[in-house]
Amino acid sequence: MSLGDLVGYAAAFLTTVSFVPQVWHTLRSRDVSGISLGMYACFTLGVFLWLIYGLVLEAWPVVIANTITLALALAILAMKLRFGRR
Repeated sequence: MSLGDLVGYAAAFLTTVSFVPQVWHTLRSRDVSGISLGMYACFTLGVFLWLIYGLVLEAWPVVIANTITLALALAILAMKLRFGRR
């Protein structure tokens, strides 16, 4: 594995794991008042496009990180849509 791949995997891990506390907090509290629907919709679409980009280039750190980040971002977006209407 190259140094570039190691850096990519480390960056992917850190940026992806950073979403876990937000998902956990939002799931437990159901408080989505501080979450912008427009921002998360744009962010989620951007992550999806990064995933496609990674697949096209076969850049596995990008693919793995964005697959997980997409799932986490979709979870937050779904909670915003579900709990934000109360």
